[in-house]
Amino acid sequence: MKNEIVNKVAKSGLVNIDLSDYAPKEEITGIDIKQFLFEGVLLKEKAFRKNLQAFDFQKYQNRIVGVYCSADAVIPMWAYMLVVTCLNPWCTKIFFGNKEQALQQSILERINNIDVQKFKNKKVIVNGCSNIQLSEKAYIAIVKKLQNNVQSLMFGEACSAVPIYKKEINKS
Repeated sequence: MKNEIVNKVAKSGLVNIDLSDYAPKEEITGIDIKQFLFEGVLLKEKAFRKNLQAFDFQKYQNRIVGVYCSADAVIPMWAYMLVVTCLNPWCTKIFFGNKEQALQQSILERINNIDVQKFKNKKVIVNGCSNIQLSEKAYIAIVKKLQNNVQSLMFGEACSAVPIYKKEINKS
């Protein structure tokens, strides 16, 4: 057929990466240490430990949790560590930060675990639009991860990609 529609993008060998695909499937939530503080602002060790013991951490089962403190309080490192010991039996992952920060850290972790072999010497486009808000850190991480393995790396969509990196070809 002379007027056949040809998908040139599909034939080009371009590999599309949507960074939102690296978002975790588990529910993500945050736990604010403020709720365990005396009057929400002061850490008293005995009361803090008692409040942790009385709290039902099981509700965080199979979730990714960010641990943070929204109070303007001095929180010693051991307090965060103690909260993590309570969460650890229930959660799939635990990060420092609120819910959004935990999401971004989880995405970064997944990007860092990419098997680069499937992108070896490929032309790769990292999508510019995503169904979730991505931090600049995710885009930096994907470049760091793939640059030494891909033939070329672009940003955007196939119809209007911005070149980011192209492997030099030895002409010797």
